[in-house]
Amino acid sequence: MLLREEGRTAKRFTLLPAIDLRGGRVVRLSQGDFVRETVYGDDPTAVAAAFVDAGARWIHVVDLDGARDGARRQVDLVARIVAAVGERAACEVAGGLRDESAVEAVLAAGAARAVVGTAVLRDPDLVARLVRLFGRDRIAVAIDVRDGLAVGHGWVARPAGVPATEALVTFADLGACVFEVTAIERDGLLAGPNLELLRSMVELGYGEVIASAGVTSVEDLEAVRGLGCRGAIVGRAIYEGRLDLAEAASRFG
Repeated sequence: MLLREEGRTAKRFTLLPAIDLRGGRVVRLSQGDFVRETVYGDDPTAVAAAFVDAGARWIHVVDLDGARDGARRQVDLVARIVAAVGERAACEVAGGLRDESAVEAVLAAGAARAVVGTAVLRDPDLVARLVRLFGRDRIAVAIDVRDGLAVGHGWVARPAGVPATEALVTFADLGACVFEVTAIERDGLLAGPNLELLRSMVELGYGEVIASAGVTSVEDLEAVRGLGCRGAIVGRAIYEGRLDLAEAASRFG
């Protein structure tokens, strides 16, 4: 079991601007709904380079096509993004990583960390296998939450799932130490983060909780850091000019 950590004050905080890929373009979804898609660019490598130029030291890359059907359709593009940022920033990659070989492929392409979600809800022991193969620091677990439940395929409204706090503890017991928590009802809506959910996850005292969904402003970043979150993933707020990445990176990067 991962040892519990006392106290809620974050020792460090990482800002992760997001690049969500669908059909080779940079997009954002509202509440994870593939029908509610907004396109923000046709050159993901240029977006990644701009993020790094603004001061980002981590980038969160999601293959939405892979997330939807489990087939990693944008492997080459992900590799080009990793290459574009080079040693200036680290990339974590999510979407369609359903087994050890898929995780190995993105790490071999240069990603610093792989993010798994749906697959480990189906097979929690996969977490232990991945940690054993690649190390704790190179594996993050995505916990997508709807109505208090951790669910796979977060864009599909389903009652099935386990309590989010229970899922985090299970994954921590299996060796995971980084948890990316998404409140599905806030995702892509610029409505602010679900602080109650994040607080409940941080207060468990296991590993690092990274906030996702709804983070829109410097005040939101301050709020989630104040809870003890170790980082935040930000997407639409950057693309629509609600959050100045250079300013935020200078304060939180």
